[in-house]
Amino acid sequence: MARIVMKFGGTSMAGSERIRRVANIVRRQQAAGHEVAVVVSAMAGETDRLVNFCREANPLYDPAEYDVVVASGEQVTSGLLALTLQALGCKARSWLGWQLPIHTDDAHAKARIGEIESEALLASMAAGEIAVIPGFQGVTDGGRVTTLGRGGSDTSAVAVAAAIGADRCDIYTDVDGVYTTDPRIVAKARKLKAVTYEEMLELASVGSKVLQTRSVSLAMKEGVRVQVLSSFIDDDATPADEIPGTMIVSDEELEGLDMERQLITGIAADKNEAKVILTRVPDRPGAVATIFGPLAAANINVDMIIQNVGRDKGETDVTFTVPSADLLRAQTLLEAQKEAIGYNRIITDGKVAKISVVGVGMKSHAGVAATMFRAMADRGINIQAISTSEIKVSVLIDEDETELAVRVLHSAYGLDADDAAA
Repeated sequence: MARIVMKFGGTSMAGSERIRRVANIVRRQQAAGHEVAVVVSAMAGETDRLVNFCREANPLYDPAEYDVVVASGEQVTSGLLALTLQALGCKARSWLGWQLPIHTDDAHAKARIGEIESEALLASMAAGEIAVIPGFQGVTDGGRVTTLGRGGSDTSAVAVAAAIGADRCDIYTDVDGVYTTDPRIVAKARKLKAVTYEEMLELASVGSKVLQTRSVSLAMKEGVRVQVLSSFIDDDATPADEIPGTMIVSDEELEGLDMERQLITGIAADKNEAKVILTRVPDRPGAVATIFGPLAAANINVDMIIQNVGRDKGETDVTFTVPSADLLRAQTLLEAQKEAIGYNRIITDGKVAKISVVGVGMKSHAGVAATMFRAMADRGINIQAISTSEIKVSVLIDEDETELAVRVLHSAYGLDADDAAA
């Protein structure tokens, strides 16, 4: 018998028929002898609808009241799933964030989980009851409802799994695993049996939409084994323990699962990037701090950064990227700081994309970046910026060349070959 946390996303919970399908999947896991807790998202599109209500009520809404409104989407689906499980003859109970409770800080709309009290939950599960928990929400020490930010239900599921010492956290989505790249771009993309926490963290951060970045980071920190698999399966499908999803595990466990793993795990693309160039910035100590300090204070994340070689007049150009959604805010902020920074001109481009090659094999193999640059050069794809980590190389290119670049690199690293990881 195992203790399992099962998480279902918005598309899985979109309407009564899909909730009934989810209930049958959950019932089968309990019937197999497992202790089960379920974390659910709001119905697909519901959170957007609730957010729009907040904006219509008050464009400068209070984040604490915003949380009260948007947290209701998951409350509805948790209650409906508990009711559906009861109709199937299962013992089930919903546990809202404040009932467990899931303690968070008071950063409304982007709260972080501090602690989950699990004693009552564990006792309920041990008694044969299926626990249904709304994702995305918690409670402050002052008793106010909080939400974790968009996609926060994945983080809720991993946090619950860590709190109750679950053997596994199954994340059910509308895809059946993690692929070497987006199958909609590359038909020969292959599903991976397993990836490391580090690889999944990099893939999530550079455009892969399978899991939220925070959930992967938490899983790595707490050592929670995560499996990604599809909820869109037939009623008589194989139990989840035997479904070939993708396991997200430690380096050590992956070595035992896959001795002949690929050098490169996957190719990710992210079109939600914008480029900013500041020309003729004074080339002096502290100049760069005057650029990025205000951006950090405004919670604008900066990714790729390039500082050109200084000019003869003691000036340099600085290029960096920000999320597309933050481009206007960043531009406005930098224009207001023009005199303090001392730049000549600001140039922006929202029509760019970040392409990333990810794999822990880079740690011990040379030539990964060279292969990337050569393959793109052969197809005439211009690289505008480069950033690297120990297991990732990312480049910035024209948005119109995104799909071409992904296909070229997928082939260059042999990911669509017959012996690619499957």
